[in-house]
Amino acid sequence: MKKRTTFLLVLALTTALAVYAQHHGGGGQHGGAAQHSNTPRANGGRIPPAPEARREPQNSREAERDEGGHANETLHVRNDKWYGHDAPNDARFHLDHPFEHGHFAQFGPSYRHRVLRVDLDHHRFWFPGGFFFEIAAWDWHEAADWCWNCGDDFVVYEDHDHPGWYLVYNVHTGVYVHAQYLGGE
Repeated sequence: MKKRTTFLLVLALTTALAVYAQHHGGGGQHGGAAQHSNTPRANGGRIPPAPEARREPQNSREAERDEGGHANETLHVRNDKWYGHDAPNDARFHLDHPFEHGHFAQFGPSYRHRVLRVDLDHHRFWFPGGFFFEIAAWDWHEAADWCWNCGDDFVVYEDHDHPGWYLVYNVHTGVYVHAQYLGGE
């Protein structure tokens, strides 16, 4: 009788731990990506202000350099400074019909969004209300392993350097990507 009670207790404890891990950091959508609290971790725990439009086009991305002079060309924000943003004249961002599907109105640091659905194969994600975006193919590598189902983790900014594009900022990693708004469903 004692062995059966011990077995049931161990089984219940094991099940409880598995459920806890699934909901608190063990079983995210991307190979166990950790769940996040609603408090931003990147950029010193602050949501950054919108990036400013450049007055003079630069020919290359502005990279953050470490003390050894090595460049970090990842698209990211540190100390409210946006690094890695592509030049305004970059041909990849040219759209014959900017804002073809309308303008997304809930952008800027006062709006935090959670993703309701993601289509990893097509690089698309949906916010509440049916608003959906497609991440630029050349930026997808930055976002492919984001924890898309962790809650209010994203802020959208207008990209003043590339008409028709938005910057989607991950408040937990500090990384951002370019995306096009494809409208609401």
